[in-house]
Amino acid sequence: MKILITGGAGFIGSHLAEALLEQGDEVFIVDDLSTGSVGNIEHLQGHSRFHHYFDSVLNRQVMAELIDRTDTVFHLAAAVGVKLIVESPVRTIETNVKGTEVVLELASKKNKKVMLASTSEVYGKSTRIPFSEDDDLVLGPPTKGRWSYACSKALDEFLALAYWKEQQCPTVIARLFNTVGPRQTGQYGMVIPRFVSQALAHEPITVFGSGGQTRCFGWVKDVVRALILISKHPEAVGQIFNIGSSHEVSIAELAQLIKKLTGSSSDIRFVPYDQAYEAGFEDMERRVPSIEKIHNLVGYRPTLSIEEILLRTIEHGKQDSISLAS
Repeated sequence: MKILITGGAGFIGSHLAEALLEQGDEVFIVDDLSTGSVGNIEHLQGHSRFHHYFDSVLNRQVMAELIDRTDTVFHLAAAVGVKLIVESPVRTIETNVKGTEVVLELASKKNKKVMLASTSEVYGKSTRIPFSEDDDLVLGPPTKGRWSYACSKALDEFLALAYWKEQQCPTVIARLFNTVGPRQTGQYGMVIPRFVSQALAHEPITVFGSGGQTRCFGWVKDVVRALILISKHPEAVGQIFNIGSSHEVSIAELAQLIKKLTGSSSDIRFVPYDQAYEAGFEDMERRVPSIEKIHNLVGYRPTLSIEEILLRTIEHGKQDSISLAS
């Protein structure tokens, strides 16, 4: 198979490219490097079945050529991270909505399958736990920039399903829940790499808000495996799937666990949301997926505990620190 990954030089995209190459596929990636990195794919650049294009998904000519040459599109290109979303709401909305529109329009013309990476953020302020794919979406007001990302990704989902229903363009939607692993950066607000970096440097571990908010963290290789499995299953077309782990941990507990596993002397400091982000910032108190639907279809289950995920992430963080020091 010939596969196109938008955002292929990003954290998840680079792991997906690796996995597809390992199973014998030919992989094309496009990335404008706004949040992705050449370093994420350097080890793949000499591979005969790997092709990279440093360009934007908004470049219709490039995208038309790439979609024409490939069988399936994994659309991962998007604005990512709470920090970036709060600071750049225009970029968030335009990147997510316009980019997805280009991909779906061009894929539809050639009847190519589109795997759309969405997010747990679309559940918004819903208090129905665990989140199921057919639940109502409860978003905050437009005056809170925090919700622009969730709204833009929800619109992406509506658009993808509309292309399937109206034009029979095969689409599958994956709602990802806090994916973690090597190559993820804390630069855009991702909590685990930020905590690990602070702990290894014996700097204060900064917990935003009360720390009582909970999240479920999925190992990147599990997430990639799930994406590939549902991309191949004919019954997945026109469906939405949660992907991640259902093990819930509070952010304060996470900070304590990372401090313990790194043997760090770091203090744990709590920073109010209005200092970390902006005045009136709203967050989701709990974000827990039901993964029953994807398990029933393809047998997906997470393979690592939160402790195992953290130990592997910490080891990668130590290797990065050594590389930077040498």
